[in-house]
Amino acid sequence: MFTEDRLAEFARAIDAAEAALDDEDRRGGEGQRPVELDQQSMGRLSRMDALQQQALAQAGQRRRDAMRTRLQAARRRIESAEFGYCTECGDEIAEDRLAFDPTILRCRDCMG
Repeated sequence: MFTEDRLAEFARAIDAAEAALDDEDRRGGEGQRPVELDQQSMGRLSRMDALQQQALAQAGQRRRDAMRTRLQAARRRIESAEFGYCTECGDEIAEDRLAFDPTILRCRDCMG
């Protein structure tokens, strides 16, 4: 379906997306550290805000982990020559869709 050069472009796009996730991990790590329970050093509302920020940071980490898993699966599909084919019907997935998101698994018809 794709030339070796085009598959290499998709692999580079996956590498770039993984690098961006790694960068987000480094920046998001601070927000996930435990929130202190000392009411004297932090007021109740400030603590609640800190807990909310921590929950948001943890949700972001889960989102990044899920995306990293999808990117790794796309890389395995490239390596096994399954990249670009619908996992349900086996038809080709449109190149423009894969260029937008190389982790797409299904063609437009099977997306429902």
